[in-house]
Amino acid sequence: MGKLLEDTTIVTDSPVGRHLGAISESVPASYLMFNNKKIELVAKITIGRESDNSVVVDNKLASRHHAVIQKIRDAYFIKDEKSTNGTFVNGQRIPEDKYIRLSSGDKITIGTMSLVIS
Repeated sequence: MGKLLEDTTIVTDSPVGRHLGAISESVPASYLMFNNKKIELVAKITIGRESDNSVVVDNKLASRHHAVIQKIRDAYFIKDEKSTNGTFVNGQRIPEDKYIRLSSGDKITIGTMSLVIS
């Protein structure tokens, strides 16, 4: 016998719904791990080689102003700032000028440096 009508929702009945349900249950990220240091996630964090960034990456493969992490509503997103060598999240290069949602455990790679969302 099939599911009862009352038990069927978009969350239980579709792949997109299950994905959205999993996102809503995930623990919100609160800090960034970089060089064994915890950096508290705030409304906006800039990452790059230049000393005026929130997180300074001492690596020749990093651009002066490489990427930005920004809080939008209750989630954090990363955007590549037209860097020369790109920004990677979990091994995948992210598109320039497009915000990508970050989750706890995501690994951000800039040059040879890694930062982990926790």
